[in-house]
Amino acid sequence: MSGGISKKLIIAIDGYASSGKSTLAKDLAKALNYRYIDTGAMYRGVAFYAGKQKCFSGEIINENCLKQILNDIHLSFKTINGKSHLFLNGEDIESSIRTMDMANKASKVSTIGFVRSFLVAQQQQIGKDKCLVMDGRDIGTVVFPYADVKFFVEASLEVRTMRRFKELQEKNQAITIDEVRENLKERDIRDTSREISPLKKADDAVFIDNTNMTKKEQLDFALSVINKKVKNN
Repeated sequence: MSGGISKKLIIAIDGYASSGKSTLAKDLAKALNYRYIDTGAMYRGVAFYAGKQKCFSGEIINENCLKQILNDIHLSFKTINGKSHLFLNGEDIESSIRTMDMANKASKVSTIGFVRSFLVAQQQQIGKDKCLVMDGRDIGTVVFPYADVKFFVEASLEVRTMRRFKELQEKNQAITIDEVRENLKERDIRDTSREISPLKKADDAVFIDNTNMTKKEQLDFALSVINKKVKNN
């Protein structure tokens, strides 16, 4: 592992949509030779399966339908060409879940208590061997409140909008900047105001505003925090 880190750690990263938390998580996992888990992908996986099983009527989800199919959902991650892919019941659905529509449906599914309990249990099981970087909305507060190192990542709305817009453009998805901005605003409201596991900074999390930071600056700062934490313990 880099940075002189030999201790097995759980590193929790929370933050708003398109704040750069996944970028940081992936970079840290690569630098430390740790496993990376994108919990947002897991909620997208549930939303994807719910859609296939006709549990959505437009933008409205039928919770009774979702409850009936939940135990049929088996999620796993595999690394393909250096990138983490989500598999649903053995099928690679990575490209299918990276759409604006799926992000919106996943955000709605994530407000449902029994879905969060279902996925949190899986996430905690994944972390039992440590050597893990996990990002999401409630990793440092609910999934791993005892995580060795916690980060809370943020960036301005305009910077987040441009990041998501460029990402969707690269995937040839027809979307306007205004639509992306409004979608992020809606997701921010749902993430921070839901009754169960709302997005918030853990008291012991290190805050990172990467609005004006490069990827390297963000990574170097996070590694310095981790190194300091290990040396002090």
